[in-house]
Amino acid sequence: MIDVPVVVDFWAPWCGPCRSMAPEYEKACALIEPRARFTKVDTEANQDIGARHNIRSIPTVAIFKGGKEVSRISGARSASDLASWVQQNL
Repeated sequence: MIDVPVVVDFWAPWCGPCRSMAPEYEKACALIEPRARFTKVDTEANQDIGARHNIRSIPTVAIFKGGKEVSRISGARSASDLASWVQQNL
């Protein structure tokens, strides 16, 4: 089985920067998949997951390899910034 890195966008529906970054995140996904898998976690609906990963501000994007976090960034980013950061950490 090939271990594909997972990129997680931690967000919440009430978060303006999260909503503005959503289309940029989708564009970054399209640029990088299938080299990584992309998902989103609503920290409002899944507070236990946010707490488990020590999410203190949103949006926060984290990369996981083999189930372990290898990098994270916080704050709204453009698709090109997200794609560049993900590629540097793959």
